[in-house]
Amino acid sequence: MKPLVFLLVAIFSIGAAHAQPSSWQGEFPLTDWQTRSVEFDEIMSGGPPRDGIPSIDTPVFRPVAEIDDLGADEPVLSVAINGDARAYPLRIMTWHEIVNDTVGGMPVAVTYCPLCNSGIVFDRTVDGTVLDFGTTGRLRNSDLVMYDRQTETWWQQFLGEGIIGAQTGVRLDMVPARLESWRLFAERHPDGQVLVPNQATGRAYGRNPYVAYDSSARPFLYRGDYDGPGGPLSRVVAVGDQAWLLSTLRDAGAIEAGDLVLTWTPGQNSALDTSRINQGRDVGNVVVQRRLADGGLEDVAYDVPFAFAFAAFHPNATIRDSVD
Repeated sequence: MKPLVFLLVAIFSIGAAHAQPSSWQGEFPLTDWQTRSVEFDEIMSGGPPRDGIPSIDTPVFRPVAEIDDLGADEPVLSVAINGDARAYPLRIMTWHEIVNDTVGGMPVAVTYCPLCNSGIVFDRTVDGTVLDFGTTGRLRNSDLVMYDRQTETWWQQFLGEGIIGAQTGVRLDMVPARLESWRLFAERHPDGQVLVPNQATGRAYGRNPYVAYDSSARPFLYRGDYDGPGGPLSRVVAVGDQAWLLSTLRDAGAIEAGDLVLTWTPGQNSALDTSRINQGRDVGNVVVQRRLADGGLEDVAYDVPFAFAFAAFHPNATIRDSVD
Protein backbone atom coordinates (compact mmCIF):
# COMPACT_ATOMS: atom_id res chain seq x y z
CA MET A 1 0.00 0.00 0.00
CA LYS A 2 1.11 3.53 -0.73
CA PRO A 3 1.26 6.09 2.14
CA LEU A 4 -1.91 7.84 1.02
CA VAL A 5 -3.82 4.57 1.26
CA PHE A 6 -2.48 3.97 4.77
CA LEU A 7 -3.86 7.37 5.74
CA LEU A 8 -7.24 6.48 4.23
CA VAL A 9 -7.32 3.16 6.07
CA ALA A 10 -6.60 4.94 9.32
CA ILE A 11 -9.42 7.40 8.71
CA PHE A 12 -12.05 4.94 7.45
CA SER A 13 -11.31 2.14 9.90
CA ILE A 14 -12.53 4.19 12.86
CA GLY A 15 -15.65 2.52 14.18
CA ALA A 16 -15.60 -0.15 11.47
CA ALA A 17 -16.93 -2.78 13.83
CA HIS A 18 -20.61 -3.72 13.59
CA ALA A 19 -22.68 -0.78 14.75
CA GLN A 20 -26.01 -1.22 16.46
CA PRO A 21 -29.05 0.82 15.46
CA SER A 22 -29.09 2.58 18.83
CA SER A 23 -25.82 4.26 17.90
CA TRP A 24 -27.31 5.50 14.62
CA GLN A 25 -30.56 6.92 15.92
CA GLY A 26 -29.09 10.20 17.07
CA GLU A 27 -27.78 10.86 13.57
CA PHE A 28 -30.97 9.69 11.83
CA PRO A 29 -33.93 10.49 14.10
CA LEU A 30 -36.49 10.24 11.25
CA THR A 31 -35.50 6.77 10.04
CA ASP A 32 -38.10 4.03 10.46
CA TRP A 33 -35.81 1.37 11.92
CA GLN A 34 -38.58 -1.25 12.05
CA THR A 35 -38.88 -1.38 8.26
CA ARG A 36 -35.90 -2.92 6.55
CA SER A 37 -34.82 -5.57 4.05
CA VAL A 38 -31.30 -6.25 5.37
CA GLU A 39 -29.75 -7.30 8.65
CA PHE A 40 -28.15 -4.51 10.64
CA ASP A 41 -24.90 -6.42 10.97
CA GLU A 42 -24.46 -6.35 7.19
CA ILE A 43 -23.70 -2.65 7.52
CA MET A 44 -20.42 -1.27 8.81
CA SER A 45 -19.04 2.18 9.39
CA GLY A 46 -16.74 3.59 6.77
CA GLY A 47 -15.37 6.05 9.32
CA PRO A 48 -17.01 9.42 8.53
CA PRO A 49 -20.36 10.25 10.16
CA ARG A 50 -23.52 11.33 8.38
CA ASP A 51 -22.52 13.79 5.63
CA GLY A 52 -18.87 13.45 6.62
CA ILE A 53 -18.36 12.95 2.89
CA PRO A 54 -20.46 15.94 1.80
CA SER A 55 -22.78 15.66 -1.17
CA ILE A 56 -22.86 18.55 -3.62
CA ASP A 57 -26.31 20.12 -3.42
CA THR A 58 -25.73 23.37 -5.31
CA PRO A 59 -23.52 22.23 -8.19
CA VAL A 60 -21.55 24.80 -10.18
CA PHE A 61 -20.75 24.28 -13.86
CA ARG A 62 -18.59 25.84 -16.53
CA PRO A 63 -18.84 25.43 -20.30
CA VAL A 64 -16.65 22.83 -22.00
CA ALA A 65 -14.69 25.57 -23.77
CA GLU A 66 -13.60 27.07 -20.43
CA ILE A 67 -12.20 23.87 -18.92
CA ASP A 68 -8.40 23.68 -18.98
CA ASP A 69 -7.48 21.57 -15.95
CA LEU A 70 -8.69 18.12 -17.01
CA GLY A 71 -6.43 15.59 -18.70
CA ALA A 72 -7.71 14.35 -22.05
CA ASP A 73 -8.17 10.82 -20.72
CA GLU A 74 -9.49 11.74 -17.27
CA PRO A 75 -12.73 9.93 -16.43
CA VAL A 76 -16.04 11.75 -16.15
CA LEU A 77 -19.56 10.53 -15.52
CA SER A 78 -21.73 12.11 -18.17
CA VAL A 79 -25.46 12.42 -18.65
CA ALA A 80 -27.50 14.08 -21.39
CA ILE A 81 -31.24 14.73 -21.02
CA ASN A 82 -33.38 16.82 -23.35
CA GLY A 83 -30.34 18.44 -24.92
CA ASP A 84 -28.74 19.28 -21.57
CA ALA A 85 -25.35 17.50 -21.41
CA ARG A 86 -23.27 17.56 -18.23
CA ALA A 87 -20.00 15.96 -17.15
CA TYR A 88 -19.07 15.15 -13.55
CA PRO A 89 -15.31 14.54 -13.29
CA LEU A 90 -14.29 11.66 -11.02
CA ARG A 91 -11.60 13.97 -9.61
CA ILE A 92 -14.55 15.69 -7.87
CA MET A 93 -16.94 12.75 -7.45
CA THR A 94 -14.29 10.77 -5.54
CA TRP A 95 -14.40 13.37 -2.74
CA HIS A 96 -18.18 13.95 -2.67
CA GLU A 97 -19.76 10.74 -4.02
CA ILE A 98 -23.20 12.33 -4.62
CA VAL A 99 -24.35 15.33 -6.65
CA ASN A 100 -28.00 16.36 -6.38
CA ASP A 101 -28.74 18.07 -9.68
CA THR A 102 -31.43 18.75 -12.28
CA VAL A 103 -30.54 17.90 -15.88
CA GLY A 104 -32.85 18.70 -18.75
CA GLY A 105 -35.65 19.25 -16.26
CA MET A 106 -35.13 15.87 -14.52
CA PRO A 107 -33.99 15.85 -10.88
CA VAL A 108 -31.11 13.37 -10.74
CA ALA A 109 -28.63 12.00 -8.22
CA VAL A 110 -25.21 11.48 -9.77
CA THR A 111 -23.40 8.94 -7.59
CA TYR A 112 -19.97 7.35 -7.44
CA CYS A 113 -18.67 4.83 -4.92
CA PRO A 114 -14.86 4.59 -5.26
CA LEU A 115 -14.60 1.37 -3.25
CA CYS A 116 -16.81 -0.41 -5.81
CA ASN A 117 -15.97 1.83 -8.79
CA SER A 118 -19.72 2.11 -9.20
CA GLY A 119 -20.89 5.23 -11.03
CA ILE A 120 -24.67 5.46 -11.46
CA VAL A 121 -27.14 8.25 -12.18
CA PHE A 122 -30.64 7.97 -10.70
CA ASP A 123 -33.91 9.79 -11.20
CA ARG A 124 -34.46 11.14 -7.68
CA THR A 125 -38.23 11.54 -7.97
CA VAL A 126 -40.22 8.90 -6.07
CA ASP A 127 -44.05 8.98 -6.15
CA GLY A 128 -44.00 12.63 -7.14
CA THR A 129 -41.57 13.69 -4.40
CA VAL A 130 -38.09 14.88 -5.26
CA LEU A 131 -35.57 13.38 -2.85
CA ASP A 132 -32.24 14.89 -1.85
CA PHE A 133 -29.48 12.39 -1.09
CA GLY A 134 -26.54 12.42 1.26
CA THR A 135 -23.97 9.93 2.57
CA THR A 136 -24.69 7.94 5.74
CA GLY A 137 -21.01 7.21 6.39
CA ARG A 138 -21.86 3.50 6.25
CA LEU A 139 -21.07 0.72 3.81
CA ARG A 140 -22.65 -2.57 2.85
CA ASN A 141 -20.55 -4.96 0.77
CA SER A 142 -18.06 -2.08 0.64
CA ASP A 143 -20.66 -0.02 -1.22
CA LEU A 144 -21.93 3.44 -0.34
CA VAL A 145 -25.14 3.55 1.69
CA MET A 146 -26.96 6.78 0.89
CA TYR A 147 -29.92 8.35 2.68
CA ASP A 148 -32.61 10.76 1.57
CA ARG A 149 -33.21 13.90 3.58
CA GLN A 150 -36.99 13.73 3.27
CA THR A 151 -37.64 10.35 4.99
CA GLU A 152 -34.10 9.41 6.11
CA THR A 153 -34.49 6.07 4.37
CA TRP A 154 -31.14 4.36 3.77
CA TRP A 155 -30.47 3.42 0.14
CA GLN A 156 -27.96 1.02 -1.41
CA GLN A 157 -26.09 2.94 -4.08
CA PHE A 158 -25.19 -0.11 -6.16
CA LEU A 159 -28.85 -1.04 -6.64
CA GLY A 160 -30.59 2.27 -6.01
CA GLU A 161 -32.79 0.43 -3.53
CA GLY A 162 -34.17 1.47 -0.17
CA ILE A 163 -32.92 -0.97 2.48
CA ILE A 164 -33.84 0.63 5.83
CA GLY A 165 -36.72 3.02 6.46
CA ALA A 166 -40.04 4.04 4.95
CA GLN A 167 -38.87 3.58 1.34
CA THR A 168 -37.53 0.06 1.89
CA GLY A 169 -37.92 -2.01 -1.28
CA VAL A 170 -38.36 1.01 -3.53
CA ARG A 171 -36.00 1.11 -6.51
CA LEU A 172 -34.81 4.37 -8.02
CA ASP A 173 -34.88 4.47 -11.81
CA MET A 174 -31.43 4.42 -13.36
CA VAL A 175 -30.74 7.07 -15.97
CA PRO A 176 -28.53 6.20 -18.97
CA ALA A 177 -25.10 7.73 -18.40
CA ARG A 178 -21.57 7.12 -19.60
CA LEU A 179 -18.28 6.70 -17.79
CA GLU A 180 -15.99 8.16 -20.41
CA SER A 181 -12.90 10.26 -20.93
CA TRP A 182 -13.03 14.04 -20.79
CA ARG A 183 -11.90 14.12 -24.42
CA LEU A 184 -14.81 11.97 -25.62
CA PHE A 185 -17.37 14.01 -23.69
CA ALA A 186 -15.99 17.30 -25.05
CA GLU A 187 -16.06 15.94 -28.61
CA ARG A 188 -19.65 14.71 -28.29
CA HIS A 189 -20.94 17.74 -26.42
CA PRO A 190 -18.87 20.84 -27.26
CA ASP A 191 -21.65 22.99 -25.81
CA GLY A 192 -21.93 20.87 -22.65
CA GLN A 193 -21.42 21.88 -19.03
CA VAL A 194 -18.78 20.53 -16.63
CA LEU A 195 -18.98 20.31 -12.85
CA VAL A 196 -16.33 22.38 -11.09
CA PRO A 197 -15.55 22.63 -7.35
CA ASN A 198 -17.77 24.96 -5.34
CA GLN A 199 -14.60 25.89 -3.50
CA ALA A 200 -11.18 25.51 -5.06
CA THR A 201 -9.60 24.57 -1.74
CA GLY A 202 -10.44 22.07 0.98
CA ARG A 203 -10.27 18.93 -1.17
CA ALA A 204 -7.33 17.48 -3.08
CA TYR A 205 -9.20 17.48 -6.38
CA GLY A 206 -7.28 15.56 -9.01
CA ARG A 207 -5.61 13.30 -6.46
CA ASN A 208 -6.64 9.72 -5.87
CA PRO A 209 -6.88 8.92 -2.13
CA TYR A 210 -7.08 5.19 -2.96
CA VAL A 211 -3.63 4.74 -4.51
CA ALA A 212 -3.20 1.32 -6.18
CA TYR A 213 -6.61 0.23 -4.90
CA ASP A 214 -7.71 -1.39 -8.17
CA SER A 215 -4.64 -3.61 -8.20
CA SER A 216 -5.05 -4.73 -4.58
CA ALA A 217 -5.57 -8.37 -3.70
CA ARG A 218 -8.74 -7.69 -1.71
CA PRO A 219 -11.39 -4.98 -1.55
CA PHE A 220 -11.42 -2.57 1.37
CA LEU A 221 -13.95 -3.05 4.20
CA TYR A 222 -15.48 -6.12 2.56
CA ARG A 223 -16.19 -9.31 4.51
CA GLY A 224 -17.21 -11.58 1.65
CA ASP A 225 -15.31 -13.84 -0.71
CA TYR A 226 -15.15 -13.81 -4.49
CA ASP A 227 -14.70 -16.94 -6.59
CA GLY A 228 -15.76 -15.73 -10.03
CA PRO A 229 -13.63 -15.12 -13.12
CA GLY A 230 -10.82 -12.59 -12.87
CA GLY A 231 -9.87 -11.17 -9.49
CA PRO A 232 -12.25 -9.48 -7.05
CA LEU A 233 -11.06 -6.05 -8.21
CA SER A 234 -11.38 -6.85 -11.90
CA ARG A 235 -13.72 -4.43 -13.63
CA VAL A 236 -16.91 -5.75 -15.17
CA VAL A 237 -19.49 -4.18 -17.46
CA ALA A 238 -22.84 -4.55 -15.71
CA VAL A 239 -26.26 -4.11 -17.31
CA GLY A 240 -28.88 -5.00 -14.73
CA ASP A 241 -28.07 -8.53 -13.60
CA GLN A 242 -25.87 -9.26 -16.60
CA ALA A 243 -22.11 -8.72 -16.54
CA TRP A 244 -19.03 -9.28 -18.67
CA LEU A 245 -15.39 -8.99 -17.62
CA LEU A 246 -14.07 -5.71 -18.94
CA SER A 247 -10.99 -7.55 -20.20
CA THR A 248 -13.23 -9.78 -22.33
CA LEU A 249 -14.90 -6.76 -23.92
CA ARG A 250 -11.52 -5.06 -24.37
CA ASP A 251 -10.12 -8.06 -26.22
CA ALA A 252 -13.22 -8.41 -28.40
CA GLY A 253 -13.72 -4.71 -29.04
CA ALA A 254 -17.48 -5.26 -29.24
CA ILE A 255 -19.99 -7.75 -27.89
CA GLU A 256 -23.60 -8.23 -28.97
CA ALA A 257 -25.97 -9.95 -26.53
CA GLY A 258 -29.58 -9.98 -27.64
CA ASP A 259 -30.40 -6.36 -28.44
CA LEU A 260 -27.47 -5.03 -26.39
CA VAL A 261 -24.32 -3.73 -28.10
CA LEU A 262 -21.26 -3.24 -25.88
CA THR A 263 -18.16 -1.50 -27.24
CA TRP A 264 -14.71 -0.68 -25.84
CA THR A 265 -12.19 1.89 -27.02
CA PRO A 266 -8.87 2.88 -25.41
CA GLY A 267 -8.14 6.19 -23.72
CA GLN A 268 -9.47 6.54 -20.17
CA ASN A 269 -7.40 6.79 -17.00
CA SER A 270 -8.20 4.60 -14.03
CA ALA A 271 -9.30 6.85 -11.16
CA LEU A 272 -8.05 4.29 -8.63
CA ASP A 273 -4.48 3.63 -9.73
CA THR A 274 -1.81 6.31 -9.37
CA SER A 275 -1.87 9.24 -6.94
CA ARG A 276 -2.77 11.61 -9.79
CA ILE A 277 -5.94 10.55 -11.58
CA ASN A 278 -4.75 11.96 -14.90
CA GLN A 279 -1.77 9.59 -14.77
CA GLY A 280 -3.73 6.40 -14.09
CA ARG A 281 -3.30 3.46 -16.43
CA ASP A 282 -5.58 3.12 -19.42
CA VAL A 283 -8.73 1.11 -18.67
CA GLY A 284 -10.61 2.28 -21.75
CA ASN A 285 -14.08 3.59 -22.48
CA VAL A 286 -17.24 1.50 -22.48
CA VAL A 287 -20.50 2.30 -24.24
CA VAL A 288 -23.61 0.13 -23.90
CA GLN A 289 -26.51 0.66 -26.26
CA ARG A 290 -29.69 -1.11 -27.31
CA ARG A 291 -30.40 -1.85 -30.96
CA LEU A 292 -33.80 -0.51 -31.97
CA ALA A 293 -36.25 -2.00 -34.44
CA ASP A 294 -35.28 0.58 -37.05
CA GLY A 295 -31.60 -0.35 -36.71
CA GLY A 296 -30.66 2.67 -34.63
CA LEU A 297 -28.99 2.59 -31.23
CA GLU A 298 -29.91 4.19 -27.92
CA ASP A 299 -27.89 4.41 -24.71
CA VAL A 300 -28.93 2.17 -21.84
CA ALA A 301 -28.03 2.39 -18.16
CA TYR A 302 -24.87 0.44 -17.31
CA ASP A 303 -22.04 0.46 -14.80
CA VAL A 304 -18.37 -0.58 -14.71
CA PRO A 305 -17.96 -1.80 -11.11
CA PHE A 306 -15.56 -4.26 -9.58
CA ALA A 307 -16.38 -7.94 -9.90
CA PHE A 308 -16.69 -8.55 -6.16
CA ALA A 309 -19.39 -5.88 -5.84
CA PHE A 310 -21.43 -7.17 -8.75
CA ALA A 311 -21.26 -10.70 -7.34
CA ALA A 312 -22.21 -9.50 -3.85
CA PHE A 313 -25.36 -7.76 -5.07
CA HIS A 314 -26.21 -10.30 -7.78
CA PRO A 315 -25.18 -13.58 -6.13
CA ASN A 316 -27.13 -15.73 -8.60
CA ALA A 317 -25.82 -14.03 -11.72
CA THR A 318 -22.90 -15.14 -13.86
CA ILE A 319 -20.01 -12.90 -14.87
CA ARG A 320 -19.19 -13.84 -18.44
CA ASP A 321 -15.57 -14.23 -19.43
CA SER A 322 -16.14 -15.03 -23.10
CA VAL A 323 -18.15 -13.59 -25.99
CA ASP A 324 -20.19 -16.80 -26.37
